[in-house]
Amino acid sequence: MGKFDPAPTLAAGLLRLARDKAGMTQADLAAEAGVSQQAISAYETGRKEPTLPTLQRLLAAAGLEMRIRLEPLDYHDNTLEAFMQTLPPAQRAELAERSRIRVEAERLRRARGH
Repeated sequence: MGKFDPAPTLAAGLLRLARDKAGMTQADLAAEAGVSQQAISAYETGRKEPTLPTLQRLLAAAGLEMRIRLEPLDYHDNTLEAFMQTLPPAQRAELAERSRIRVEAERLRRARGH
């Protein structure tokens, strides 16, 4: 699993991001948090899901905190999907390809550190 692969769970993504921001390896985070490197790996690959208190403790070990707030539900994704279904298949495919190209370009930009 590469650095920029999509995370399988929200917790996995948050842990990877926290480690990246802190410049830590899994072993570094494990030592700081008092858990095994295997536990960090299991959380980051989605094989295990940390409880909220455990996730907060792991993030704190990376020098970060998670802040949660409640917001009104955003129906953007549902609305966009409904709109996309109204388009002809060729146009949907073209938009999907453009989106894939943009995502890949952004992934490469980040990988190069720009």
